[in-house]
Amino acid sequence: MNEVPTSTLVRGACPHDCPDTCALLTTVEQGRATRVQGNPAHAPTDGVLCTKVSRYTERTYHPDRLLQPLRRVGPKGSGQFEPVGWDEALDAIADRLKVIAARDPQAVQPYSYAGTMGHVQSESIAGRFFHKLGASLLDRTICASAGAEALTQTLGDKVGMKVEFFVESKLIVIWGSNSIGSNLHFWRIAQEAKRKGAKLVCIDPRRTETAEKCHEHIAIRPGTDAALALALMHELIVHNWLDTDYIDRYTLGWEGLRARALQWTPERAADVCGVPAAQIRQLALDWGTTQPAAIRLNYGMQRVRGGGNAVRAVACLPALTGAWRHRAGGLLLSSSGHFPVRRAALQRPDLLGERRPRTVNMATIGDDLLRPASPEFGPKIEALIVYNSNPVAIAPESGKVVQGFAREDLFTVVLEHFQTDTADYADFILPATTQLEHWDIHTSYGHTDVLLNRPAIAPVGQARTNTGIFRALAQRMGFDEPCFTESDESLCRSAIGDEKDFEQLLANGFASLPLPDAPFAQGGFPSPSGRCEFFSQRLADQGLDGLPDHLPNYELATPGGRYPLAMISPPARNFLNSSFVNVKSLRDIEAEPVLEMHPQDALQRGIADGSVVKVFNDRGSYHCKARVNKRARPGVVNGLGIWWRKLGLNGTNVNELTSQNLTDLGRAPVFYDCLVEVAPDPEFTALLAKDMTHA
Repeated sequence: MNEVPTSTLVRGACPHDCPDTCALLTTVEQGRATRVQGNPAHAPTDGVLCTKVSRYTERTYHPDRLLQPLRRVGPKGSGQFEPVGWDEALDAIADRLKVIAARDPQAVQPYSYAGTMGHVQSESIAGRFFHKLGASLLDRTICASAGAEALTQTLGDKVGMKVEFFVESKLIVIWGSNSIGSNLHFWRIAQEAKRKGAKLVCIDPRRTETAEKCHEHIAIRPGTDAALALALMHELIVHNWLDTDYIDRYTLGWEGLRARALQWTPERAADVCGVPAAQIRQLALDWGTTQPAAIRLNYGMQRVRGGGNAVRAVACLPALTGAWRHRAGGLLLSSSGHFPVRRAALQRPDLLGERRPRTVNMATIGDDLLRPASPEFGPKIEALIVYNSNPVAIAPESGKVVQGFAREDLFTVVLEHFQTDTADYADFILPATTQLEHWDIHTSYGHTDVLLNRPAIAPVGQARTNTGIFRALAQRMGFDEPCFTESDESLCRSAIGDEKDFEQLLANGFASLPLPDAPFAQGGFPSPSGRCEFFSQRLADQGLDGLPDHLPNYELATPGGRYPLAMISPPARNFLNSSFVNVKSLRDIEAEPVLEMHPQDALQRGIADGSVVKVFNDRGSYHCKARVNKRARPGVVNGLGIWWRKLGLNGTNVNELTSQNLTDLGRAPVFYDCLVEVAPDPEFTALLAKDMTHA
């Protein structure tokens, strides 16, 4: 008699917003996932997972997991709900949407982002649903659109060098990235290059775990990256550390960029950036005289007013020295432009027909939910469908976001795993599947492999896939097009479009794109000119500066100003945006919301390490614990995020303080362009101590 296997291994992919997109193996025993580990057969991730995802079973079987639909019974924000059946919930939602759409479908607003990076469970059936309805479109800008637009205007798309070849680099500049926490597999490659003799330089306002382990840390002020890049260009020019042949053959707009860069001496940039001119000169020498040299850029540095220009300036540097000639030279911010994903086939924008709905920017949802109907804005937002996102926690100026979500006349539906800050304001919460429970197809922005995620277990409780929820709503709305019945496995095939490639994914779980090792060694950029465009005619046609420049932050500290401290809000190491905050083992590591302060700034304000402080500006206030150390540079505080508001000391988080201003390119939020003041709060400390005593 054949023995029934006691366990099986199911191939999958990490769904979270990280460049690494790890291949997973899930161990399933008697229908229950017992372990999630990395797939050692996948070269880019090599069987290694971050602390967060290695505990994914803890997330899937979390005692607070939403396992049935819920209907609100208390005031908005109170978190009071009662169970309701799927049919009753879906019927009620469809009935409400029909009434609103009959007046104006643009009054219905989707809100989603990268709670899953999968192309199927994010914007496939959901995209079809909202296109067919004629709902307002969403400008998905919350994380990366400034940098993405900058790369597109300079290189032609979100493209770069292959991550595995950083191991051969002799100089690696890690610019605006805490790779240990947010790009683990790149860090392992960088460490191997370091052991082989490469020099590692980290550029970051915060002395991160990554900065501590590099040979050099350049702790610039937030929002000054373009000034630093232009000063590096200045030194490359005056010392003739240039590859003039590469510039002549494969770039566009050199004379204009040269003239601008010559205005930026190291001394001028040092004054703007707050670092010694000697550091700038040394980095220029290293970049200009070391081959192969490479830059690992990340998205933190583009979250300021001039973030797009800053990315453009940095993206010009490899072409000046011909770094692209080498497979271990160049730059990587995102590789996602290399992937031929068939987004139109998945999302079906043709279902709009001749309609052209308005577009609402997800970064300004606080203001937009509070806007009345107007000829300029269009109808008031009457219904909000949230999936793969937690806007009450992650959107800027969250005091206004909360006001908008608290509107009694706003009908809100949230698809979720847990009762997040946003779910507390829902009229209906619909339980969604986790990555272990559904099909999906994944690309990456840190390597060049496509991955397939197979469901390892049946949905827990009454959870349904995002696609299944939108299919059911489409049926109730009377949408009878065949595209609304397409299965998830078929959607995975639609995303790729090549049957042979999909069969390889079924067999192995992943497949590599057929790309050259050094894609731009002889130009061939995907820009209109085929060159690295120092000057962008497309930007000039929009009335913008065609050349990159340094744009000062919206909020600049001035002597005697009310808010003298710049604040950045990088992620806590064991969280990913607001995901994993409710996983107890990870929250126990982070302990509590903190603000890192330099000892000099803390001393001036009478703030002791571990004391409760009030961080505030004109937009609001936030209480947290002070962590006095030299991870913060003088004049800058680091508000580590993103905690759920209801887990904060006073029901807020760091986004109470951030603004809804937008970047120069890409219409993105400026989370790191924010001035605050910090003060001790002994009364709150005493109150907190009293509450803990009673508890």
